[in-house]
Amino acid sequence: MPGDAATSPAPPPSSASSSSQHHHHQGPASARGLLCHAVAGASAGVVAATFVCPLDVIKTRFQVHGCPKLATGTVGGSVIIGTLQQIAQREGFRGMYRGLSPTILALLPNWAVYFTVYEQLKSLLSSNDGSHQLSLGANVVAASCAGAATSIVTNPLWVVKTRFQTQGIRAGPILYKGTLAALRRIAHEEGIRGLYRGLVPALVGVSHVAIQFPAYEKIKAYLAERDNTTVEALSFGDVAVASSMAKVAASTMTYPHEVVRSRLQDQGAHSEARYKGVIDCIRKVYYKEGVAGFYRGCATNLFRTTPAAVITFTSFEMIHRSLLDLLPPAPEPRIQPLKH
Repeated sequence: MPGDAATSPAPPPSSASSSSQHHHHQGPASARGLLCHAVAGASAGVVAATFVCPLDVIKTRFQVHGCPKLATGTVGGSVIIGTLQQIAQREGFRGMYRGLSPTILALLPNWAVYFTVYEQLKSLLSSNDGSHQLSLGANVVAASCAGAATSIVTNPLWVVKTRFQTQGIRAGPILYKGTLAALRRIAHEEGIRGLYRGLVPALVGVSHVAIQFPAYEKIKAYLAERDNTTVEALSFGDVAVASSMAKVAASTMTYPHEVVRSRLQDQGAHSEARYKGVIDCIRKVYYKEGVAGFYRGCATNLFRTTPAAVITFTSFEMIHRSLLDLLPPAPEPRIQPLKH
């Protein structure tokens, strides 16, 4: 996801396989299928984003400003817990949930665009042998293109999210007080370019799908072989483990783009312009902070990625099944494709 999340709102890897299972007997994606996917995905995203928002705030601040100076004697010496304590003391409960409103606002269009593009590309790229099976390579292409489309559509909201999350540690007045007001202010002061800061690294970050999907399939195959069963018969727990491990691997390998994206999104009309662009940002981070600079907040990211992936995956499956039960399938045409 743009974002990333739970909050970049790429769907759980399992949705690729599960959605293909749902659609094998339906042919190309139906309006009902797209609606169920979009609503279930957005709802699952809201649940996960709310749960991990405090960690997301910490991660963004680490990415942009590095680790804060903490008072001695923080619980267990943990930087994450110490930072949470610091935010709670200085900014209250609200400080831990900065950026949640633009994240939630971005989720429905994010999933709607993702699944619309993804399902249409799946139907274009699927094999012509009548099974509508999608190869792993075609799945990666479809998911990457869908991820790029969602990044372009929702980037302005991720810019607002980043600025909400970092403005609590800046001296001076609070510049952005609401999502729509922030969008208007950024557009007025910085133009369209301000709303699309960080888009290039966000598009580069879509490549995590090329790691996540193959890793997910490999892990599922390993677990199936270990348990002497088929991939389709894997338990829910095994699928959740495969989903989480694939997400962690992909997030870690592509993490540097998040640091670059956050730093570019953070700088605006009222902050120091530290970077002229993507290449300048990469160069300066490397010279001033070394390779470690590209992994600021990575531990926090991993700490939030696993619960976020499991929560998203679990919520998605539960909500999706409920929606399929609530919304009756379309009558006859979908059930009788063989008559012609």
